[in-house]
Amino acid sequence: MTTLNITYQGQNADYDLSIDTTVSDADIRRIATEVVRSGGVRGLHVPDLRTDAFDGFVVDRVRAPGGEDRIYLRPKVPFGCAS
Repeated sequence: MTTLNITYQGQNADYDLSIDTTVSDADIRRIATEVVRSGGVRGLHVPDLRTDAFDGFVVDRVRAPGGEDRIYLRPKVPFGCAS
């Protein structure tokens, strides 16, 4: 089991996935769009979410200290960028 953590418009929610963590970033963005639209993510339901809503988002894959796999879908942030 993999947990997909989605951050969108200041909201953050987890969604459990039964997928391999090697799935492509594009697939993660597509899955996130579908589950947010459908209301499958508790606390994060946007029925009219645009198809390209997550296009500029970063996909991070992390193994938590307990061994569980987590995938984070989050907006890009300017921290650490060279000027």
